[in-house]
Amino acid sequence: MKHLRRYTIIGIVFVLITGTLSHFLYNWSGNNYIVGLFTPINESVWEHMKLLFFPMLIYSLIIILNLKKIYPCVTSSLLFGILAGTLLIPIFFYTYTSIIGKNIFILDIGTFILSIILAFWLSFKLTSACRLESYTLLLCGLVFILLACFMLFTYNPPKTRIFEEPTISKTA
Repeated sequence: MKHLRRYTIIGIVFVLITGTLSHFLYNWSGNNYIVGLFTPINESVWEHMKLLFFPMLIYSLIIILNLKKIYPCVTSSLLFGILAGTLLIPIFFYTYTSIIGKNIFILDIGTFILSIILAFWLSFKLTSACRLESYTLLLCGLVFILLACFMLFTYNPPKTRIFEEPTISKTA
């Protein structure tokens, strides 16, 4: 478990840093079309889900390549963690904004951090328990569908709330 614990902690830090940097990457790239497929192109909740999804997907591949032999259930657990963490972002955001009636910048950051921590915690616990191995193909398919949705909806978003840019309040 020592290897898995170390990779999990490093993963949390990796996703925090790369997710935060990727928030600015689209602008830094001069609004490059390809960069926009993997990083937020606006302030919508949907686009901010990429902040967790892509860095965790990349880091999960590293964990799988290094730990699959030691932890045979790591793949399914990480796939579940990617899905759970990505979906927790809108769940937390819409829950807290519906309670207080507006979004607050510091709570948005907290949403991101908490989603990352929970995603990796779930992955760690599920790898240890080995309960999802029989669902690996399904989880892989769901991650692929979410990836395809990011590719499709980045520049052609449906007209629903999750794709709209919220009004940002910087007060606590």
